[in-house]
Amino acid sequence: MQNLFNKGDTKTHHFKVKASDYAAFEGQSVHKVCSTFALAREIEWSTRLFVLEMLDEDEEGIGTSLKINHKAPAFLGEAVEIIATFEEILNQEIICSYQVLVGSRLVAEGQTGQRILPKDKIQEVFQKHYIG
Repeated sequence: MQNLFNKGDTKTHHFKVKASDYAAFEGQSVHKVCSTFALAREIEWSTRLFVLEMLDEDEEGIGTSLKINHKAPAFLGEAVEIIATFEEILNQEIICSYQVLVGSRLVAEGQTGQRILPKDKIQEVFQKHYIG
């Protein structure tokens, strides 16, 4: 892993809320706003942007934590901006904070963790726990 970033460095990711981002369980729509689980996908991507630049060829990142404080709705068609901030590396784990915004409205904030491991170690763990 290459440590290319300093505390406070940022990456930005944008997406538009689609109907497929709505909260729905077992085919039943809950709210016609961007769901927390759709935000989770986009948040993971925004902080993974750091990981992609830091990986050595034989490494991969794997999520270890995701904390989302969902504060306000994001509606269909709205442009959402996620600002990911590099915080630190602890034991091969990249820690980032983030803010999710629609204009100046704070939609969510929180923290992610992604551990960098050799690809063969990840495969070994997956094979050990695979039941099939």
